[in-house]
Amino acid sequence: MKNKSMHALTPSQIVNELDKYIIGQTEAKRAVAIALRNRWRRQQVAENLREEILPNNIILIGPTGVGKTEIARRLAKLAEAPFVKVEASKFTEVGYVGRDVESMIRDLVDYAVNLVKSEMTLEVQEKAERLAEEKILDILIPPLRKNSNLGENTDAEGNNETLQNKKTREWMREKLRSGELDKKLIEFDVNTQTGLGMQVLGPFGIDDLGINFQEIMGNIMPKKKKKRKTAIFEARKVIAQEEAQKLIDMEAVQKEAIERVENSGIIFIDEIDKVAGGGKGSGPDVSREGVQRDLLPIVEGSNVNTKYGVVKTDHILFIASGAFHISKPSDLIPELQGRFPIRVELKSLTQEDFVKILTTPENALLKQYNALLETEGVKLEFTADGIKEIARIASEVNEQVENIGARRLHTILTTLLDEILFNVPDKIPASTVKVNAKFVKQKLDSIVKDRDLSKYIL
Repeated sequence: MKNKSMHALTPSQIVNELDKYIIGQTEAKRAVAIALRNRWRRQQVAENLREEILPNNIILIGPTGVGKTEIARRLAKLAEAPFVKVEASKFTEVGYVGRDVESMIRDLVDYAVNLVKSEMTLEVQEKAERLAEEKILDILIPPLRKNSNLGENTDAEGNNETLQNKKTREWMREKLRSGELDKKLIEFDVNTQTGLGMQVLGPFGIDDLGINFQEIMGNIMPKKKKKRKTAIFEARKVIAQEEAQKLIDMEAVQKEAIERVENSGIIFIDEIDKVAGGGKGSGPDVSREGVQRDLLPIVEGSNVNTKYGVVKTDHILFIASGAFHISKPSDLIPELQGRFPIRVELKSLTQEDFVKILTTPENALLKQYNALLETEGVKLEFTADGIKEIARIASEVNEQVENIGARRLHTILTTLLDEILFNVPDKIPASTVKVNAKFVKQKLDSIVKDRDLSKYIL
């Protein structure tokens, strides 16, 4: 099974897809679109040269809430690629050991295994459901064993019992498929296995040794069966799931997962500016430089032991991001800088951007709140001047308090709609609520004017 989706999207198509969810930041979108397409291009190159073509890792520079993480997350979703996000700053915490940095590769492999496993489960789902149906029929109407002396089973009156049993099963199968028996209780066997958690060698776990402990114990310890009683509707799902697991070749899953990680994996390293030295030579910055030195071999390309096998990190795409308020990308150690050749600066969001963020994306906040309240029969009607006023207040608060980008819209809308969200459905019956500029000013003006209050509330 190969990852088929990557060839379908050209750089301009990737940017168009990202535009559906992220406003502006065209430069950043172009950079990641080219990086993604280059991965597909590399797969088409002759094998002797393919290994030499390394990904162009990217640093996204910009304040919080402008879409850095969202760009990387959506990109991975488009490519259906294994993706993990890590905070670089966590590696500077107390108890940090250099080996921890490798955990991002292990997390990526775990994600890839689950991704491939769910894809393969879908492929065998139909067969698993048929097997589950047969198992349920076996419980409801057990098949007759053939009488070796007489050949076909017959009763005292000479009727063919085997044929009768077959007819009854088919009649029961129809009832099962039509859903008539969904609520009927049934008792069946399910496999159980005791999960064993273990930590060895101080801060290092079993994963650090590259051992799939669960698999080893699974082979040593026999699986136990326990009785379970549920409705047929639920039993069918449980049995189908068990049958699907039996049909999946886990070795093939692991092999495919490692191949995907090595050739199309994406790791998003957030807050990389927190491990940049900033020109100081003592204190916590020493450990920060240590983190950079530990990151370096992974970004450069090395072999990492995981419980599913050894993973080469040479062709994993690394996208780093940071606000870089205090430090600069040039404060990173030169070797690490060289491994992130593409740098893109993301722009701070303007009032006009906020208007677009509220309305244009497929997952726009106003659409989300509307969908939530429509479940209670209340329709929110945001007027153009109301939307403009929300955007103006978000922009103003970002300037006065702290610039948290588009996240400010969440805090403002939560405060603005607080009363409506609380009073529906008890005090506000099914109706249309108009949110215009007057409504917005009435709810938020006093908070915005009181700077101390806006710090806490907005």
